[in-house]
Amino acid sequence: MIQSLAIIILASGFFLFFKANLPQKIFSEEKPKTSNVVIDSLLLEAIENEKGAVEKEKVDSKEVENEETEKGEVLIINEEDLFSNESEANFKGMVFLDYFFGRLYQLENQSEGRVRIAYYGDSMTDGDMIVQDLRKNYQDKYGGSGVGFVQITSESAQSRGSITHKYSPNWKVQSYLNVKKPRKPFGISGQVFFVKDTVKPTWVSYQAGNIRNMTTLNSPTLYYGRSTNTRGTVEVVMQKDTLRKTLQATQALNKLKLAKGAIRQLKIQFVQADSIPLYGIDVSSATGVQVDNYSSRGNSGLPLSLFNVGVMQQFQKELDYSLIILHYGTNVLNYGSYNYSWYTKQMNKVVSHLRQCFPKASILVISTADKSTKYNLTMQTDSAVTPLMRAQRKYAIESKTGFFNLYEAMGGRGSMVKWVEESPTKANKDYTHFNFRGAQAVSALIFKQLEEGYATYKGEKGRETKAQEIKQKEDSVQTKKVQNEIDTVSNDKME
Repeated sequence: MIQSLAIIILASGFFLFFKANLPQKIFSEEKPKTSNVVIDSLLLEAIENEKGAVEKEKVDSKEVENEETEKGEVLIINEEDLFSNESEANFKGMVFLDYFFGRLYQLENQSEGRVRIAYYGDSMTDGDMIVQDLRKNYQDKYGGSGVGFVQITSESAQSRGSITHKYSPNWKVQSYLNVKKPRKPFGISGQVFFVKDTVKPTWVSYQAGNIRNMTTLNSPTLYYGRSTNTRGTVEVVMQKDTLRKTLQATQALNKLKLAKGAIRQLKIQFVQADSIPLYGIDVSSATGVQVDNYSSRGNSGLPLSLFNVGVMQQFQKELDYSLIILHYGTNVLNYGSYNYSWYTKQMNKVVSHLRQCFPKASILVISTADKSTKYNLTMQTDSAVTPLMRAQRKYAIESKTGFFNLYEAMGGRGSMVKWVEESPTKANKDYTHFNFRGAQAVSALIFKQLEEGYATYKGEKGRETKAQEIKQKEDSVQTKKVQNEIDTVSNDKME
């Protein structure tokens, strides 16, 4: 008994001694050396270049906290004389989404056409998280159905509930995460797929899920690129029917309608289709709102600069995006210094490139979410979160895009701890990713800000319409007045 008590006393003494000498941050801020961490090659290259260009600035978490209050007005002018006089701290830039809002206004008032959104993200949107709820919100209010564009294979296929997606194991995939110069241009999802061999059956199958508005595959259409292969065909299996169709790979972007109308499922088997670059299928409705999910685990956003402008413009001609959403940040935290000016600079270039790829489309930047790390044995907001959020807001301001501050919308400092530990939980125990409940909450917050921006647009549109009507009436009165004067002069001359 005495021996046990002595051991406890000694252990307590050692703990108290070492506790005082423990570092504030338990986990290293150095780049993790593990094969399990996926990060795109362009980010690694940018960080390596930054080491020689920018002095590392390690900021204490208390210093970051003291910088939460920001002041200063910004005035931004774009090519169409749109402007935002919001303070930097409160910047949303909804005025820069006017093209998107205009298309939505046309859809709502004329009940025809389609408004399409491309949602590019990292693991935060893996498995259609966040995106499927945003899609459901828009389709509930403005119409539309289907999950949109789905690539040939997907690392998150098994975790996606909005569609059942299966495929054979013999596919070769090139992704913009790790390949700069692919055999053929990347598709709209940032990947290009090839049949690996012509001996074993190579196939892919899709079945609509049970989420509201996403229970059918609408007029499934296959998209693929150019090739000298003239032998390629596909066998389209729908229930007991099988159709054989030829792949005519003559253009930079080709499409093949696989079935008419709305169906529940189909299987596509590729025959002698080697060397033909394949991209995926579109199963969206012809009207309403469509939101396509282009998530890539480990993506920083920088690989979007590898898109072939000509091919993307062809995709834009076919799919006609009104809004491009960029939701990144998870894979940028804690790589290099707290000075993220390099990221602002690189993402400015990305936005410029996307504007060439998708002419006219509005762009919305979504900031990093809160993320927690252990400091003094307590989970707290990682000290890199706020600097990165500001860098993202800065490139949104400089690039004249919309901005959604997810970090602040969650509740700001310490919010991830609450989302993980308070009931009902809205995030996972990694203190980084949301669960399905949290994804729904985030989607609702994004939708709310976009709807508020749209309401402002409609209010201004209404005032413009009223002003035009008043002007037309005044012009009409003036025209009648002039005509009366002319008539009077003519009558006097006749007399």
